Amino acid sequence: LGMLSRNQEITAMRCAGLSMNRIAFPLLGVSLLISLFTLFWNEGLVPVFTSKSEQIYKREVKKIQPQSVIGTKDVWIRGKAGFINVDRFDTKKNVLEGLTIYVLDRDFVLQRIVEAQTAHWNGSSWQADAIWEWNFSGNGKTMQRVAATSLPLTQTPEDFKVFERDPDEFGFFELQKQIAEFKAIGVDTTEYQVNLWVKLALPLISPLMVFIGIPFAVKHASGAGMALSFALTMAIGFGYWFLLAFGISLGRGGVIPPFLSAWLANMIFVLVGLFFFMVEE
Repeated sequence: LGMLSRNQEITAMRCAGLSMNRIAFPLLGVSLLISLFTLFWNEGLVPVFTSKSEQIYKREVKKIQPQSVIGTKDVWIRGKAGFINVDRFDTKKNVLEGLTIYVLDRDFVLQRIVEAQTAHWNGSSWQADAIWEWNFSGNGKTMQRVAATSLPLTQTPEDFKVFERDPDEFGFFELQKQIAEFKAIGVDTTEYQVNLWVKLALPLISPLMVFIGIPFAVKHASGAGMALSFALTMAIGFGYWFLLAFGISLGRGGVIPPFLSAWLANMIFVLVGLFFFMVEE
């Protein structure tokens, strides 16, 4: 468009009766096809590739070898004394939620069950405010409640971070299901909801760049050099990523709703693009 404008071909098309909307229509159509392709790519292939790359990085590069894992909805790992089940691990706060420890003897006979609603890492061990412990013996079952004591866990936060999944490892519907499961057990899903809406908002970057770039290209390219056009392109791209990051930060902090945080940059760019389109038209 910049070259067409510098060669006065845009002026010739406008004189022939073509509106700015008609000139922009083919570019917007192609950009929408790119967005659809990006959406399907992100939904079908990116989660698989990202998951595989994370496994290679954690196991081959960082040399962190996870213990046996059972299931994918929550974490089941095999410890020295038995099996450990965790509903969710908060990697930022180093907090285990929904912790259950099954202690077995050498013959794999269940000896006791230790449960804690939450457990936090104090730098050397896991601590819980309240622990429920069931001891099994030949005479039956007994229950004992212990307050503010260390848990029989040898794993560190780094061991549990091996099972952490990046949002890019989830497809849209898989992440939506994960949010529903976390809500059912009372876990705050604000950050997950922001990531969910970003998966829909981000692929539209292609038509947005075209939409806001056309008026600038037509208006400024006739008297502008390549350097100015390149600088303008960089400024538009940087502006979008700044607004997107700013909106995501507000959403994860609970300042604005998750939907608005993910779509804030898109909304602003649409309004700016409409304004310049109407001015140019």
